[in-house]
Amino acid sequence: MSLPDEMVARLVCPVTRAPLRRDGEWLVSDAAGLAFPIVRGVPRLVPEQARPTA
Repeated sequence: MSLPDEMVARLVCPVTRAPLRRDGEWLVSDAAGLAFPIVRGVPRLVPEQARPTA
């Protein structure tokens, strides 16, 4: 199952409200320096489940 690009375009970072970009199976918030996982087509936009990007 894949997350459609149209949905990604509407999602924002739960921390900064900045747009997210897709990087494989991750949604990246450059503003927050966090990457949120996409699990079985479902974005997990929970800060505690994110990983730092740097």
